[in-house]
Amino acid sequence: MKTRNLATLYDLPAMDWEPVRRVMDSGVTQAPDTGGPNRHSSWLTTVDPDGAPHTAGVGALWVDDAYWFQTGPGTRKARNLAHDPRCSIAVATQDFDLVVEGTATPVTDPETVAAMAARWAEGGWPARPDETGRAITAEFSAPSAGPPPWTVYRLTPVTATAVSTVDPGGATRWTF
Repeated sequence: MKTRNLATLYDLPAMDWEPVRRVMDSGVTQAPDTGGPNRHSSWLTTVDPDGAPHTAGVGALWVDDAYWFQTGPGTRKARNLAHDPRCSIAVATQDFDLVVEGTATPVTDPETVAAMAARWAEGGWPARPDETGRAITAEFSAPSAGPPPWTVYRLTPVTATAVSTVDPGGATRWTF
């Protein structure tokens, strides 16, 4: 991993990845009163075919050093990812704001899909594998996810950038 201090202008030290990773591993949820101004919202940015960015809220989870999210195959997010898998997810926590950039790939392995559905269900969204086992379904989802079934995606990080929101401050980019 390569570390680049983005706060040398202010003579601040580089942030360490391990504390950031520990917070992410602890489960940054969207439940009320858990962080950010009142909760943690995750924002996915994809690339339109004309090169314009497209940003939408997603119910992302950080698991095994990667972001996981889901969306329907007809959504703009899914169409953009089929054209160009490069994307980013941003989240604000109590101690730092984080942007993870990388590539998203659809995950259709039934065991992995079931494991991720169980994680979303543990967080309060009643996701479960669909009848094929290769996607997930539920009685509801965010309107921007489109109708079920929803494809599970894994965003493999290439870089991560964090800006500290607590003393002593700092801003750092990591390349994996």
